[in-house]
Amino acid sequence: MNPAAFSRSWCATRRLLLACVLMGVAAVAQAQTIRYDATTRVFRIDTDAVTYAFGVNENDQLQTLYWGARLSTGDALPAAHTNEGNVSFDPPTSTSLQEYAGWGGSMYVEPDLKLRYADGNRDLVLHYVSHRIEGDTLDVHLRDIRQPLDVTLHYVVDPATGIIGRSALIENHTKQVVTIDSVAAASWNLPAAEDYSLRYLTGRWAGEWQLQTRAITPGNTVLESRRGSTGHENNPWFAIERGGDWAEDHGDVWFGALAWSGSWRITVEQGVLHQVRVTGGFNPFDFAWPLAPGESLSTPVFYAGYTSGGIGEASRLLHRFELAQIVPQHPKPRLRPVLYNSWEATNFAVDQAGQEHLAELAASIGVERFVMDDGWFGARNDDHAGLGDWVVNPKKFPHGLKPLIDKVHALKMDFGLWVEPEMVNPDSDLYRAHPDWVLNFTDRPRSEGRNQLVLNLARQDVRDHVFKVLDDLLSHNDIAFLKWDYNRNWSEPGWPQVAPDQQQKIYVDYVRNLYGILAELRKRHPNVEIESCSGGGGRVDLGILGHTDEVWTSDNTDPFDRLSIQDGFSYAYAPAVMMAWVTDSPNWVNNRRTSLDYRFLSSMQGSLGIGANLLHWTAKDFAVAKKYVAEYKAIRASVQQGKLYRLLSPRDDSPHAATESVSQDGKQAVLFAFLHASQMKYPYPRVRLQGLDPDARYRWRSLHGAPVAGTLAEASGAYWMNHGIDLALKGDYQAAAIVFDRVGGKR
Repeated sequence: MNPAAFSRSWCATRRLLLACVLMGVAAVAQAQTIRYDATTRVFRIDTDAVTYAFGVNENDQLQTLYWGARLSTGDALPAAHTNEGNVSFDPPTSTSLQEYAGWGGSMYVEPDLKLRYADGNRDLVLHYVSHRIEGDTLDVHLRDIRQPLDVTLHYVVDPATGIIGRSALIENHTKQVVTIDSVAAASWNLPAAEDYSLRYLTGRWAGEWQLQTRAITPGNTVLESRRGSTGHENNPWFAIERGGDWAEDHGDVWFGALAWSGSWRITVEQGVLHQVRVTGGFNPFDFAWPLAPGESLSTPVFYAGYTSGGIGEASRLLHRFELAQIVPQHPKPRLRPVLYNSWEATNFAVDQAGQEHLAELAASIGVERFVMDDGWFGARNDDHAGLGDWVVNPKKFPHGLKPLIDKVHALKMDFGLWVEPEMVNPDSDLYRAHPDWVLNFTDRPRSEGRNQLVLNLARQDVRDHVFKVLDDLLSHNDIAFLKWDYNRNWSEPGWPQVAPDQQQKIYVDYVRNLYGILAELRKRHPNVEIESCSGGGGRVDLGILGHTDEVWTSDNTDPFDRLSIQDGFSYAYAPAVMMAWVTDSPNWVNNRRTSLDYRFLSSMQGSLGIGANLLHWTAKDFAVAKKYVAEYKAIRASVQQGKLYRLLSPRDDSPHAATESVSQDGKQAVLFAFLHASQMKYPYPRVRLQGLDPDARYRWRSLHGAPVAGTLAEASGAYWMNHGIDLALKGDYQAAAIVFDRVGGKR
């Protein structure tokens, strides 16, 4: 090679190497989730689809700059600057969007932290001090302008979903007690706009998960529980959309959920400049936390995310996040087994022979987990006595639980048990020995709910006792599952054994001890799975889901009511954690009669359980159930852990409902369709699927021979998504389930 040619070749090679190096640098920059620009003092969080940014403004306060669709890596965000405010009544302190605001200075919006110093001063102004970035986490250190009162804001990012978790740690480095009056985990600031609307979930016992929608207007919308637990009335989840159409498959949606199982509050506030701010954390009602010198208080985590893909995609992102980051077995939780629970067959009248017979019947249809419900312990023959005495009733089980458990195992099922360890009946040995262990105010009435009182789990001795009885139960018996119930809310939340200024810490200490018990039980008994139940869906949140594998969605098991209950649940929580039982007809809730097919297909949209009285079933019933249980096992990975698409809503008195679950690998889709009542010979709406590979081919099959109006036996994903499928459903309370299996080649 001549010198000129060599020179040209080397220059080309050098340019190629330089380009590769620059591409590598760009790739590293692209992969870096959290960055800080020291020149502009801007923090920027980037995931595949989302950018979140805030900066330190000229007053050394943290100010939100952007939260929305992913910006280009080369787009440099400007430094944070306070706005001009709105004359003297609304100064920049209140109208500039602070990341975490103390109540002090000219602060008129909902603060994140309000406190009292020992000298009576209640002014708190937090300034930026320093920060630390480590992987996908960011800690930002703030301090009051006068006192050594420190706040560390913790950010943790899930790059896969763009969901950010935020929490705060408050530390008292003064020389006297500081009393915290209210403290939030975080505030989320949205871009200024006038056309936001809010979605949230409300309910009551037997009527949980009702989706509400309202326009966001100036002022505050407060979602909360003052009940000591998450509660049926509101759930700590929100979604905010720009515009009013709330499409499943498009539109800007900001959404979030608070990971806390005690009293909580989320405030959605629109300020004077149409700025929307969402603040969430401990409920300040009846709350006060004295923070001694050197002590600290950490908040729950408030998770939030953004999508431009509509409310359906917001739900799918939350589902993916919960299974990959929250539930105890994350990132790869086991599939939920098909469960049988004996409650509706026996109520409190349990005994060894009766439970063994039910176990034999359950095993005959393919059940994988047999659960004995209430009535097995103490003097427990109804709900008036025995709660708190977690010893096996010797009359019902003269040889303990082992013979029953051995029988269940011989039938190739694992064994589960109902417990309600946070409660006590006044008619119990535990209460007679320790009447001071319950929530109470001295010399005041002790209100009962379901003939029971709430144990004060904030007390260390109560916490230790509850842990010991459960640990002993699991250590001495081969138990794979606990149905952990909680059947009333708090009343008279006193704690007479501590100083008056310490009593209102009960709201936090109780829940922390609950989490501690669950965590330690799981550590000592790693194969035990737990269900959170509270009269149905009264304690469902991302906090309890960090310690339990599934939740009891509602005591209402009517399969038609369940369509709207399960629909609402799915906005915030994954089908994998949603227990749904097949029970008897007519249903005890409303005396509605439905077919066994309809009941199974309604329940198969979540984690399938059976709670019917098998003693009353016919041979045909057992044959139908056995077929559905086998079919469910073939599709449960798609249903529990796949992508959920809400195709037809059961809300607003619609006679139609349809959902579709697509497996993670895209090889299977399961369509569930329901008809409440035929009207005027109108056909069932054509159903167009979503989430399929348009170029792959799919063959359909019906789980129960549901009529399908003339359609292709096999077609492309594009066909099923654009043309759709016609279901010939007619009559009242009809249902169909169609499985689409990918059959190989491209079209």
